[in-house]
Amino acid sequence: MTGLASALRTLAVTGAASLLAFAGSAASPAVAVPEPKAPREFVALDSVDRTILQEMRYTTPHNFVGEPIDGYRQPLCVLTRPAAEALHRAQTRLLARGYTLKVYDCYRPQRAVDHFVRWAEDLADERMKAEFYPLVAKERLFADGYIAEKSGHSRGSTVDLTVVRLPAARTRAYVPGEELTSCTAPREERFPDSSVDMGTGYDCFDTLSHTDDPRITGEQRANRQLLKGVLAAEGFVNLPEEWWHFTYKPEPFPSTYFDFPVARRSVAGH
Repeated sequence: MTGLASALRTLAVTGAASLLAFAGSAASPAVAVPEPKAPREFVALDSVDRTILQEMRYTTPHNFVGEPIDGYRQPLCVLTRPAAEALHRAQTRLLARGYTLKVYDCYRPQRAVDHFVRWAEDLADERMKAEFYPLVAKERLFADGYIAEKSGHSRGSTVDLTVVRLPAARTRAYVPGEELTSCTAPREERFPDSSVDMGTGYDCFDTLSHTDDPRITGEQRANRQLLKGVLAAEGFVNLPEEWWHFTYKPEPFPSTYFDFPVARRSVAGH
């Protein structure tokens, strides 16, 4: 009986240990994967210049998709430090002339670009067509170059921006579902924006957005040249198809596409 009792005790101990191990494994929480952070070369623009206005469109539903975009956690402009410092120098020039810069978009995570791609592939979703691409068939957005699988914004030195005359008027909030007006309409008919008249609204998918489109004349052309000139003097190169789109050269990360979220914690301590 002594041998049998010993064997039974051994089985009981082994079984209890197995149950405890299983329970501990089941109760253990899943290990959270930390969000990627920005390299130290990235900063929040407002840590370099607090006077530049920020109207970060992709944190809101007022954009060509019609909803906040993946990866934009806070309405914050994040850029590589050289690009941010160059914007500060351009801002100093403009302030002396009675103007200020206003940024619409800066660093853009790859997950946001992926969101744009998914939206463009859904041909049934045209909720914002009347404002942002009234004359372009949605199935043409890839072929015409309005949407792509990679964006220079994800490298951190590209910025979308405009010029605002001081004192700056506030831009009213967009109300989802409100009646939309074409981004190519006269300024007084378009969605109200504190920007000087650039001939089209921001993110307007139309050839009128080409910086040097010959149909843009007079004050509108002068405003585009003001923006282009003050930024070119500080090392920014304009994308000819978009009057608002500029890239600082040389880029610190010319071939790296980042995916950290747009949030202050991504650049905390930089």
